Amino acid sequence: MTIKGENRGAVRSEFEYPIPVDDADAMLAELCNGQSVDKVRYLIDHAGHTWEVDIFSGNNQGLVVAEVELNSEDESVVLPDWIREEVTGDPRYYNSSLISHPYSNW
Repeated sequence: MTIKGENRGAVRSEFEYPIPVDDADAMLAELCNGQSVDKVRYLIDHAGHTWEVDIFSGNNQGLVVAEVELNSEDESVVLPDWIREEVTGDPRYYNSSLISHPYSNW
């Protein structure tokens, strides 16, 4: 389970904990009104950082988003050559937005 705080520029609080599968299924069934964002996450190491690359399906088919966790907002990071556009702070890419405004409708 991941709980994310409000964005403050490129920074936000994030808490991530493993939960039992049965709990996850119950949460999805009871709290998500049948809506979800479908994606597969891959971890890719590059220049001393681990990138989380999400490949979306369903209503967000075709969208690929890469994210890197930094220790501080001013930490230097070498972008992989497969990064095309910086979207930090663009609310269209938030999972909460992709439910009501999927990529297929952009």
